[in-house]
Amino acid sequence: MRKLSPSAHFDHYARDHLPPMAAWPKLNLTSLPELAAYPERMNAATELLEASLGHGHDQKPCYYFDDAVWSYAKLNAVANQIANVLVGELGVESGERILIRGFNNPMFVACWFAILKAGAIAVATMPLLRARELSYIVDKAKVKFALCDERLAEEMKKTLLSSPSLKKVLYFDNHRADGLNTIAAAMPETFTVVETAADDVALIAFTSGTTGNPKGCMHFHRDILAICDTFSRYVLKPTDRDVFLGSPPIAFTFGLGALVTFPMHAGAATVLVERATPELLLETIQRRKVSILFTAPTMFRVLADMVPQYDIRSLTKSVSAGETLPLATYEAWFKATGIKTIDGLGSTEMLHIFCTSEGDGIRAGATGKAAPGFELRVVDDAGRDVPRGTIGRLAVRGPTGCRYLDDADNQAKYVQDGWNFPGDAYVMDADGYCWYQARTDDMIISAGYNISGPEIETVLLEHPKVKECAVVASPDRERGFIAKAFVVLRDDTSGNELLAEELQDHVKATIAPYKYPRAVEFVDALPRTETGKLQRFKLRQQELERAKTITIS
Repeated sequence: MRKLSPSAHFDHYARDHLPPMAAWPKLNLTSLPELAAYPERMNAATELLEASLGHGHDQKPCYYFDDAVWSYAKLNAVANQIANVLVGELGVESGERILIRGFNNPMFVACWFAILKAGAIAVATMPLLRARELSYIVDKAKVKFALCDERLAEEMKKTLLSSPSLKKVLYFDNHRADGLNTIAAAMPETFTVVETAADDVALIAFTSGTTGNPKGCMHFHRDILAICDTFSRYVLKPTDRDVFLGSPPIAFTFGLGALVTFPMHAGAATVLVERATPELLLETIQRRKVSILFTAPTMFRVLADMVPQYDIRSLTKSVSAGETLPLATYEAWFKATGIKTIDGLGSTEMLHIFCTSEGDGIRAGATGKAAPGFELRVVDDAGRDVPRGTIGRLAVRGPTGCRYLDDADNQAKYVQDGWNFPGDAYVMDADGYCWYQARTDDMIISAGYNISGPEIETVLLEHPKVKECAVVASPDRERGFIAKAFVVLRDDTSGNELLAEELQDHVKATIAPYKYPRAVEFVDALPRTETGKLQRFKLRQQELERAKTITIS
């Protein structure tokens, strides 16, 4: 197995807490010519942002945001100013982890690039996260500094009080004298980018885990380029004339690729919107002549009915990810637009999409084949290939792969015999197309969001009226699936609608509101094995059967 290159990091926490290389998946860095050509020293900020300037895109629009236009040169200048703040004012050393908290806007992107330029490690977080979740991330990654949108200050201030490692937060998108915008504006617009190793950690992406605690996925500088040189280059095939738009938060790796790395790799422009409603997406496509749209199946279902009200003839490509794309949604969008949606399966552990298809290769209802640079298998519990047409566990490997931050147990579950196991059950047909069947773990994918059932259970059990509970995925016509809680109450409590709302509000106030159980059912007991182990699969199966009954009736 390859050895790691000499690191440019002064702070070695991330590299020291990588899993041992024997526990990594097997990485294929030579399957495509672009991958094989990566140098030993590489900084993704140089390769994506500064390289664009060298190609003559200095004054070309990079980001449209409201009525503002940020050129590639402006984004680079602001990122340099922020990098100067990090190094000159805060004393950030290469390898330190810096948390970013904000909405989809150019300042968030500038912060992300500034962190990479400084040789530090970006830890981007969802705007909806609460202090409880942020504190876990800060403590796990040993974050010392944070950059936060002023509008999200409340939970950040709570995190600062509860997390000993967090020393300082700079707030942006304000006009305060001590705000990041003001401090950065006085800094030089030039900065010498740290020449990191291609396999230095560039970002730690935290994802909800089936155990309730988020898992930190560590990705290198070369990984950021690899997703551009696989899915984007060979499947999406954007040009510098394209205009991107999407709904996923940039803090999700889905959004990072869709709205930052893919368009920048192609020298294209991107429209950023902070709150992507269906009306705003369609109006933006019409106004900005958007050509490539990224969103989740739930949004495509709504958009399809609204298309006749807008002129979206500029749109040529659409990409769906975050959850499986139902055949009915694919067909409704195709009927409304004439566009064959590119469906994509990815994961935070793999960084982006690894199973997909495009153009005439799209087979409606199937997720697709292995993306260029990747390999896929469908195997049984022992890791042996199952016959084509048989349900099994999906396994993947390629130029990216799972490396959890200081988490040997989950590393051993996700990576087995050199293959990554994203937790999906699939059928592979005779032509190599993969057809989604179900999740193989307790993750709930609802409207594109990954929600951990056990995490919700932990919060519900903190409520004084809850004795036991189980949270599973329940089919939903609008969102694909929702989180549904089965609750056993304490002896002196009776279940009713008001109590269900009380429990839902309790979850919303404790963790990110999108995770709350949208349905609550009070039961006398939960299904368990003879040894007392909770059998969530029985509840999942019960909900699937109920959905069939409702559909038939």
